[in-house]
Parts: sequence; structure tokens; C-alpha cells
Amino acid sequence: MTTRSFAIAIVAAIAGMMASDTAAHAQAPKSIRIGIAISLSGANAAGAGMTVLPNYRLWAKEVNAAGGIMLTSAGKRVPIELVEYDDRSNVSNAVEAVERLITQDKVDFILPPWGTGLNIAVGPLLHRAGYPHLAVTAMSDMAPELAKRWQNSFWMLGTMSGAAEGLAATIAKLRSEGRIGNTIAMLSVADQFGIGLAKAARRALSKAGFDIVYDRPYTVDLQDMRAIMTEVQQLNPESFVAFSYPSDTMMITEQARALSFNPKVFYTAVGTAFPIYKKRFGADVEGVMGIGGWNAGTQQSKDYRNRHLEMTGQEPDRWASPITYASLQMLQQAIERAGKIDRAAVIRELQTGTFETILGDVKLENNLYKETWWVGQWQNGEFHGIAPDSLPGAMPIRFPKPAWSAGG
Repeated sequence: MTTRSFAIAIVAAIAGMMASDTAAHAQAPKSIRIGIAISLSGANAAGAGMTVLPNYRLWAKEVNAAGGIMLTSAGKRVPIELVEYDDRSNVSNAVEAVERLITQDKVDFILPPWGTGLNIAVGPLLHRAGYPHLAVTAMSDMAPELAKRWQNSFWMLGTMSGAAEGLAATIAKLRSEGRIGNTIAMLSVADQFGIGLAKAARRALSKAGFDIVYDRPYTVDLQDMRAIMTEVQQLNPESFVAFSYPSDTMMITEQARALSFNPKVFYTAVGTAFPIYKKRFGADVEGVMGIGGWNAGTQQSKDYRNRHLEMTGQEPDRWASPITYASLQMLQQAIERAGKIDRAAVIRELQTGTFETILGDVKLENNLYKETWWVGQWQNGEFHGIAPDSLPGAMPIRFPKPAWSAGG
């Protein structure tokens, strides 16, 4: 080959590379469109508005402030665009909204709704369409089975049996130390969450030898807890457990204070870990137990709490909020490792990868997150995880719960 021919070949090769690079960049999407069907209204709005939606928006804002998600196939960072619909806390509306996101909006990824029932309702749609499903606010004993059936689904809150057994073990330890007796009163909201937890708790508490002296479900739309809480008080149980939703948790606590009903163990479920719970009841939250918890002492937790407060004006809840944010970090890292909008590759990465998150390094086991807090407790103004006590940052239980203030 002559020098001139060689030079021409080099120029042609460079031109080809430039053309290829230009084509790749030209094909880069303007945005990564992420759909959300979320409860902006209805019974689930309080939980969705506290736990998941602020984290969706915080994450999108932070990712976009950093230039977007890196797509190596495009050679650039691409910003996130959120597409939101209100599911009105209703199964049919949630299904319809997710169908629209898939078939009409053709979004690249979909973030999950709030609550166990809605996540299970939209699960088949996300599976058929091949979207990763990060179920961050769904708790079910079916989770291991569903993870096998829908291999695109990832279950972050554990099982109801795990939560019930963790609670039973916590109270049983107090009994073994001679600090509490056998009587327990139990309430449960009559939907998939409350029914499942109550069933698991009956099994766990009975196996542990406790005497359940009161066991009553109540409707999701119940507006007054006075009559129920009066009945509970008359039985004078040493432990009180309510598998409740946020508005119920507030009403139950308010009525317990008004009646001066002060069992040694006072446990409520969703909403107990919310900052608005502490804001509403002040010093009276001390010693109250609830579902969830977190390791408040890590630098990642402190930084996340400060960023959440700065953007939203409120602190995160101390259970599913950090898990929600961590799941978004996992999603971003999985997309970046895939290098392009490839949902199948992202699912494979979520199934097998290890991710750096505010919870520490996370690696799912059979699509399940196993490092879940079952029981937390308000101690000195912070809702700490106390069970399982094997998890990093677990605090010893404070017992018994102090009496409600005279002004309660």
C-alpha cells in the first residue's frame, strides 16, 4: 500500500468512527421516561405522600442535577422525566393507569404504587410487559412465591410472618425476663395488609403462648376509634398491638391518650415511624413501638435525612422511605450497568448485582431484601430499629412505655 493510499484509509476509518459516534449520539433519548401510578387522593394518599412520592421526586431531582443517568451506549448522561397519574387509592384505577403508562405513554420504566394490595394488583401487568417491579411498600407472605412467578419483581419489605414473628419474639423476651404477662389485645385494618398481618400474628403469638384477649378487624374508612379503644381498655391487656394504617394509627394513639390507656407495650403499624407522628404527639411518642425502623446512626442515614428535609420540608419516615430511596439507587445503578434502556438487562442486574445505597451494600436474595426491620421504637426523639437485634444499629428495647402525659 502506498503512503497516499494508507493516509486515505486512515482518514476513511476516522470518518467512519466519527459517523458511527454521531449516529449513536443522535439516537440518544432526550429523557428517560419513568411512569408513576400513585395515590394522590383517597385512603392511601397519606402513606404515599409520606413514603414514596417524596423519594421519587427527590431522586429524580438529584439525578437530574448531576446530569442524568449515564447511558454508555449513547455516550452521555440522560435526564429523568416523570409521568404521573393518580390511582385514587383504587385497584381498578391503578391497573388502568399502569396500562396507560405501558401502552400509550410507552415509558421506559415504572415505579410502584403504595401499599401491598395495589402492588399485587399491578404485578401481572408489569410482568407481562417486562418492566422491573420494585415493590418497596408491599409486605406479603406470598413474596417468595411471587418473586418466582414474576421474576421481574423485587420485594423489599419482607413477609408478614417475619414481621409477626419478630414482634412476638420481642414481647416473648420481655416475658421470659419476668417483665410482662401473657395478655394481648389486637386490632387490624380489614384489607390485605391488616388481614395478612393479623393472621400471621395470631399464629406467632399463639405459638409463643400468649393469650389474645381481644381480636377485632375494623373497616378502612372507620372514622372514630373511641368505642373500640374503650372496649380494649376495659380488658386491661398488658400488650396492645394494632396493624393499622396512618390515619388509624393517629386515631388509635389519640384515643389511648384520651382514655389514659397505657399498656406496657403499645404497638401501632404504618404511620408510627412517620415524623408527623412525633410532631403530633410530642414527648408521648417515647417508648411507642411500631412496624419498621432504621439504623439512624450511619452517615448515609444522616445525609439522606438532611437532603429529604431540605427538599420536602419534612423528614422521611423511618421504615419504607429509606428502602424506597435505596431501591431507586439500585435502579439507577442497574440502568447504568446495562448502559442503555434495556429492561431485561436491568432486571438481570437487579437479580444478581450488589448495589451501594443509603442502607449500605444491598444484594437481593432470590429477589428478596432480607435485612428488614420488623420492630422499631421511639427513643429520645428517634425511631430506632430494635428487632431483629442482629441488624447493624439495633437498639435495646426501652421498657415499659412511659405513661402518657397528663395533657394527653
